[in-house]
Amino acid sequence: MDNEKISNFVAEQRDAAPDDLQHYFLTFEDYWERKLWHELTDILVTYYAEEQSAAQRIPIYNNFIKTFADKINQLKLVTIGLSTAAQCQDDNERLTFLTTLTSRVNKPASQDAHVFALTSVASVRLRLGQTAEARKDLDKCEGILDTFDSVETVVHAAFYRISADYHQSQHEFANYYRTTLLYLACVELEDLSQSDRQRIAYDLSIAALVSDTIYNFGELLLHPILDSLANTQHAWLRDLLFAFNRGDLQAYNILQSHAEANKLLQEHQQFLYQKISLSALTQLVFSRAPQDRAMTFATISEETKVQLDEIEHLIMKALSLGLLRGSIDQVDEIARISWVQPKVLDRTGIEGMKTRLTEWSGGVEKLGNWIEGVGKDVWAA
Repeated sequence: MDNEKISNFVAEQRDAAPDDLQHYFLTFEDYWERKLWHELTDILVTYYAEEQSAAQRIPIYNNFIKTFADKINQLKLVTIGLSTAAQCQDDNERLTFLTTLTSRVNKPASQDAHVFALTSVASVRLRLGQTAEARKDLDKCEGILDTFDSVETVVHAAFYRISADYHQSQHEFANYYRTTLLYLACVELEDLSQSDRQRIAYDLSIAALVSDTIYNFGELLLHPILDSLANTQHAWLRDLLFAFNRGDLQAYNILQSHAEANKLLQEHQQFLYQKISLSALTQLVFSRAPQDRAMTFATISEETKVQLDEIEHLIMKALSLGLLRGSIDQVDEIARISWVQPKVLDRTGIEGMKTRLTEWSGGVEKLGNWIEGVGKDVWAA
């Protein structure tokens, strides 16, 4: 495409653009004529972010941007390309467009842009049901990312977001949970819409509950994303997580009254009862001083509200999961616990810890006084 044709094309697009956007095209032509590629790229990114630009994104990309695509920042080229792909008629057309874009930026000097584009290809494949191909694309992305000392946050965010979508589609709850938290570490919550924040908080909460390997919700409970559920129809889910964390068996009552709200919760009700029972057990151990962690099954049953005939199996399960360390005396029905997995403390837990530290400090002081009294003449002040 010669210079005159490009100039005429830009003029035609300017005339077809909404009045509020026509000034962009004068700047496009000016920067293009002066070969100010960096400035041209930045103004194009800004233009493509305008909602009113949607109808012109594809023709501008095909007839203008592609003529100098190799001269501009490849990561920003992909950013523009993703905005363009959003205007394709369907996912099949979008996949063809993005595959071409991915190949275009697959150069040694622009592997970050290649990963950025390839994650979007994987996303489209997921929507088309091409799960195996999407997994291969994500594995390739991960391999490339592992070779970088540093990379733009937007690239990592895209990889984690699409990886989380994959894990969710496969019901890999623990992987979804961890990958989504990594995604959230790469973005500002303010940049996400309120609906996206609520959706992510809801999905994270469900994954944390139904995963058979996640028994500590600390990272999620401390994350501000969870506050997006407050004062919504899903506020009960936030309350449920905090009840689980403090080992409150009332959490199961909350669950039963809302189980019909989610198919996964319905399918995992029996497992969730066991999970809240384990949380009640670990909370009981955690609340006791280290020297007071030898407990009878009857005591555990009374304080956790778990049936007495379920206690031995519950303790064995906690030991096998690494939530507790210790031993069981099956004859005398006594559990001796030497270690419990740390957990996030709420205000009540912090106050309990303060009380225990105060008691410990008092005990140390009494011991010191006793030693001083017994030692008398040999005690060196």
